[in-house]
Amino acid sequence: MKYVYLLLLLWAPAAMAQQEFEITGTLTGLPENGPVVLVDLQQEDTVATGTVSNGRFVLKGSVQEPGLFNLFLGAGNARSVLFIGNDKVTITGAADNPQSIEVKGSAVHNDFVELQTIFNPLMQKLIATSQRLQATPGVKEGDSLQVAYRNQFDDVTAAIDRFVDNKKKSPVGAFLLVITRELDQDITQLEARFARLDASVQKSFFGKVLQEQISKGKIGAIGTEALDFTQNDTTGKPVSLASFRGKYVLVDFWASWCKPCRMENPNVVSAYHKFKNKNFTVLGVSLDRAREPWLEAIREDKLAWTHVSDLRFWQNEVARKYNIESIPQNFLIGPDGKIVGKNLRGPALEAKLCELLGCD
Repeated sequence: MKYVYLLLLLWAPAAMAQQEFEITGTLTGLPENGPVVLVDLQQEDTVATGTVSNGRFVLKGSVQEPGLFNLFLGAGNARSVLFIGNDKVTITGAADNPQSIEVKGSAVHNDFVELQTIFNPLMQKLIATSQRLQATPGVKEGDSLQVAYRNQFDDVTAAIDRFVDNKKKSPVGAFLLVITRELDQDITQLEARFARLDASVQKSFFGKVLQEQISKGKIGAIGTEALDFTQNDTTGKPVSLASFRGKYVLVDFWASWCKPCRMENPNVVSAYHKFKNKNFTVLGVSLDRAREPWLEAIREDKLAWTHVSDLRFWQNEVARKYNIESIPQNFLIGPDGKIVGKNLRGPALEAKLCELLGCD
């Protein structure tokens, strides 16, 4: 059996080399003798070049797997986005009107067009409502604008599920999950959707991107065990997260130089004093570089809880452990050591603590 496997390894490159794509374009508005270039958007690499002759061009080459490409037309800014593999593709339309360009011969590109047809209008509505929400102060849960946003968000997530179920064997299904990752922070839902994809798609470029996102996303995800750490407090004494076991503790990543953090601090102070006698406390982790500004900010903002830091800025060991790339960020950890909330800011922090500890 192992010899068959070795033969497959030896012959696979030769087999792949025989596969190639051929793109034949017939477009109006192309400059004679102008260049046509196909660029791999994943690898940021040119995979084929050609020249226009009588409004026509032919590009040939090979790719390891279907993916997303930019087709640059002529010497101007005209371009078309293709999702193709080693297919025989024809392109027609007007070079100066990307909406008129029609691509035939690639099943995965058809899936890509279907994705755009479904999700472009859904996302445009959701983004417009989100912008109105941000521009409208004082919107409360249950307000018509909030309800509209929730309904539109649910429409998008339902459409994602339908598309993934219908495109399990298409890399475009994995691509959709990559580009919509930031819509929902629920890593378990992303993992469940990924599991529904065909094994071949899971091993594709976008499948590997998803695997990395899932792996990273599980760090600090709600419902997972908080990663323990030990760091020195303001007196140089080591403090471990495990020493807070049995309490609700908000691990708050901040810094004296971070203006949004300093603006958020009054909300944390308010929550601390309201719930500190209900088995709740805060553990501040600072991304400061120098001791004095850190201590001064603690005094100025009246942050009367435990603070730790290694004064290594973005290289703070705890921040790196939790994949912190922006601040403020926080994780609410339950008495059992599991994360029950994250990035709770403003009234959201008090609302969550009321839910868990009561507001009487």
